[in-house]
Amino acid sequence: MPQFQKYEYFWMFLLMVSSLPTIIFSLSKFITPMNGGPERFTSYESGIEPVGEACIQFQIRYYMFALVSVIFDVETVFLYPWAMSFYNSGIQSFIEALVFISIPIVGLVYAWRKGALEWSQTSGISSDGRFWND
Repeated sequence: MPQFQKYEYFWMFLLMVSSLPTIIFSLSKFITPMNGGPERFTSYESGIEPVGEACIQFQIRYYMFALVSVIFDVETVFLYPWAMSFYNSGIQSFIEALVFISIPIVGLVYAWRKGALEWSQTSGISSDGRFWND
């Protein structure tokens, strides 16, 4: 019993944290009115009547640029703490950061040489998953 008293606040917190989302979602299910109708399934854009389908498929070139952007954004987030402690760290930390930077740069050069970053009307992904560019 003394062991439980030592962690009673932890267990109470864990119980609250695990039960609170369940309670909130259950309450929202009962409180929210369920109104059906055709207007419920249309997209709403600032009061403007929608034209065409709400779900359209973007071309693969948008995803390529978005993926490269996200990779370098995440790399920047990981490099920020290293840059803040640059003067306190030694040469080994500097070499590790260079290796960390070089891996995505090698991937970027590879994608560039394969033509994945070219903005053309005839580029895409083939049926076997390879990128092609005419």
